Amino acid sequence: METTRHFTATVYIVNDGATALHEHKRLGLTIPPGGHVDRDELPAQAGIREVREETGLEATLLSDPEPIGAPKGRPLPTPRHQMLYDINTHDGTVGHQHIDLIYYATVPSRDISPANDEVNAAAWEWYTKADLLQSDLPDDVVTLGTEAITAAAEF
Repeated sequence: METTRHFTATVYIVNDGATALHEHKRLGLTIPPGGHVDRDELPAQAGIREVREETGLEATLLSDPEPIGAPKGRPLPTPRHQMLYDINTHDGTVGHQHIDLIYYATVPSRDISPANDEVNAAAWEWYTKADLLQSDLPDDVVTLGTEAITAAAEF
């Protein structure tokens, strides 16, 4: 069986020392905003779009690359992490994976008002570092969430 891979973009958004996570109905996981990179998008653009669609907030990425002298090129925002997640596994064979590009960003408020019905506003919760560390959330969500909060404070 061939493994299908899709690029995804995830953004840990931070406001006033907390990051927003939501209960994903289909996956049964508590995660930040994110989703598939569309064919006409760059990964960071996809992440910003997903934040806007899922929360109604405008994200400002914490890293914006410095321009370099490349006559036919330009730098792209560097993800903080790149993760490979197995999405579909059957009898020990991985059928589908997500190559997830993870970004950190700030948002101007905690007023979540999703642009679509994909995520209900009530599904979102803001987590401080202490909340994350005391939670039973997956290790990657706790680690990345606390890192994002620290990075936003230093930005």
